[in-house]
Amino acid sequence: MKYQILVLDLDGTLTNSKKEITEPTRQALIEIQKSGRIVVLASGRPINGVAPLAKHLHMDEYGGYMLSFNGARITCCSTGEIVYDRALPPSVIRPVFETVRSYPDVDIVTYAGPEILSGIRPNQYTEKEAAINRMTVRLVDDFPAALTFPVNKMLVPGDPATLDVLMEHLKKQYHGLLNIYKSEPYFLEIMPQNIDKAYSLRKLLDTLRLNADQMICCGDGFNDLSMIEYAGLGVAMANAQPVVKEAADFITYSNDEDGVLHVIDLFLR
Repeated sequence: MKYQILVLDLDGTLTNSKKEITEPTRQALIEIQKSGRIVVLASGRPINGVAPLAKHLHMDEYGGYMLSFNGARITCCSTGEIVYDRALPPSVIRPVFETVRSYPDVDIVTYAGPEILSGIRPNQYTEKEAAINRMTVRLVDDFPAALTFPVNKMLVPGDPATLDVLMEHLKKQYHGLLNIYKSEPYFLEIMPQNIDKAYSLRKLLDTLRLNADQMICCGDGFNDLSMIEYAGLGVAMANAQPVVKEAADFITYSNDEDGVLHVIDLFLR
């Protein structure tokens, strides 16, 4: 069996446009876990947004893993053990916040248990993030002061054109200190330095004593690019961003056509 580990992005990859895992795909994922393969869910979502899907796939029974916050945290589904954890430097939170709030039509958020904490004003993209993760939004008066816990990532939801300008500003300001990139046109991710899905998967593979050649990674978004380039078999969905398709070894069906199931049928059964 060449491929031992299947890594799946969630939104636009494993889940369809209704944010659901179809039953044929779910059954196939349970089947390959029974055969000894490891399933990993790798998402920009917070842990509360990933865990229900992992439970739905019985990953707690078969030893799967969750990479949440784009890989800033790795959690073993069977034991709840945090295998890897990286947080933002506390010193950057207030200056980043001050920069972000100087731009129009954006919000800045992070995650605290079942809540999304909003630092400026919830917008349509903040609400989209809340709906995706099935979490509630709470506006806080002093965002940096409210973050009294380790912060794995901050997210800036906003107008795509504004985010393009803000992204370049922040990249220049925090070069070498933070990892800043878009996961969607309307989501700007602010991450600890060097953290992306490929970097964290490398840490996980070391723990599992596997190598990248034994791994299939499936994704559709900008934040999936690193893991698709790193994997032994990098798979782009038919609905993926053009740059992701260009980097992939294989293009499967779309997320609304059971593209993950097609990958399982071709390479894991």
